[in-house]
Amino acid sequence: MNRTLFAALALVTLGLAACDRTPSSPTVVNVPATTVPVPGPAGATGSTGATGSTGAIGSTGATGSGSTTVIVPPAPAASN
Repeated sequence: MNRTLFAALALVTLGLAACDRTPSSPTVVNVPATTVPVPGPAGATGSTGATGSTGAIGSTGATGSGSTTVIVPPAPAASN
């Protein structure tokens, strides 16, 4: 039991020590600058498009019954 515990402790210690190694000099990575495209000036105006065709003619509506009521909202009160 003591030997197993000691072997496990030694293995864990070596494993953690191997993960925590720092290099002797830092590694420098040069990342190239990204170029951002910028829109240029506006071009010349294009020609006018073709005229569209006339739509279909609708049918005539039904005649009203003559009992239409128009409700007009009251004018706002004058403020003093």
